[in-house]
Amino acid sequence: MSTVKVELGERSYPIHIDAGLLTRPGSFSADIPSKRAVVVTNDVVSPLYSEALLASLEGIDVSVITLPDGEQHKNLSKFEYVITELLSQQAARDTTLIALGGGVIGDLTGFVAASFQRGMPFIQVPTTLLSQVDSSVGGKTAVNHPLGKNMIGAFYQPKSVIIDIDTLKTLPQREFSAGMAEVIKYGIIYDADFFTWLEEHAAQLKAYSAEHLKYVIQRCCEIKAEIVSKDEREQGVRALLNLGHTFGHAIEAEQGYGNWLHGEAVACGSVIAAKVALHKGWLSQQDLDRIIALTESFNLPITPPAQMDCDTFMQHMQHDKKVLAGAIRFIIPQGIGCAVVTKDVEQSILRTLLG
Repeated sequence: MSTVKVELGERSYPIHIDAGLLTRPGSFSADIPSKRAVVVTNDVVSPLYSEALLASLEGIDVSVITLPDGEQHKNLSKFEYVITELLSQQAARDTTLIALGGGVIGDLTGFVAASFQRGMPFIQVPTTLLSQVDSSVGGKTAVNHPLGKNMIGAFYQPKSVIIDIDTLKTLPQREFSAGMAEVIKYGIIYDADFFTWLEEHAAQLKAYSAEHLKYVIQRCCEIKAEIVSKDEREQGVRALLNLGHTFGHAIEAEQGYGNWLHGEAVACGSVIAAKVALHKGWLSQQDLDRIIALTESFNLPITPPAQMDCDTFMQHMQHDKKVLAGAIRFIIPQGIGCAVVTKDVEQSILRTLLG
């Protein structure tokens, strides 16, 4: 088993990565001190993994709350539903929530944990590649609003993250590709050698090689842990993790949550950001071609929906969380392995790229 530590003082926590962790009782016991837990999952993941998880929680009083699957259900209505269930079950402040699922379940459960009785412990058990390499780590919790993605939430760290790479065996191909968008992001913003490694090992990753997937998950978690440890509340370097998200969130909001997967929108947004960088002279044509080629190799989109023009993007991006003093902040690469946060993106460039 590999373990990555997120260093945040008294709120530090481990990320455990291995095959078969869901079936190991010791994976969870240390973080459920009251011996009472509630699992929050969805109707796709539950039939696959709830039984194994419950078996590994032997000796713990545990119940399960099951939500519908899909980004469209990451909202205040489902947040209230989970709160109501916890109240009905007489959950207490020391009851541990366990998020079993992808990014939607993790984000929503984390926000419930941050809010219920002003804070209760929770454990992330991510079951998708995207949630394993990104959303389960770092304590960002949220639900969506029709006017903007992740606009209602809190920073609230889990007690641990348990990543069982065996869950990827049941992951649909489209969901796997969506997760690779976040993986590629880490190479673009932070680690040029990792980006090159992804180019060289794309075939093994698409073949679901356990060895290569474990390395990818561990490396992404190491990068994110390092960044979060430096900047937990996104006042500086953590904003770089939002490469592709400003454009991507606009696509998700305009198309309707769930029609484009989050990773698909991030992939397209990252390519748009790279094209902005080319226009500004910050990125070479060769590097842009590499980013596009790697993105396309995982069947990810590189062009936005035809009906979305620059004005449509701007309308949504004005509601982005990264807007400060009325100015949209963009994450733009300055070569592979390096990126910056900037307000300096001319309207003329956006209109050239977005129409």
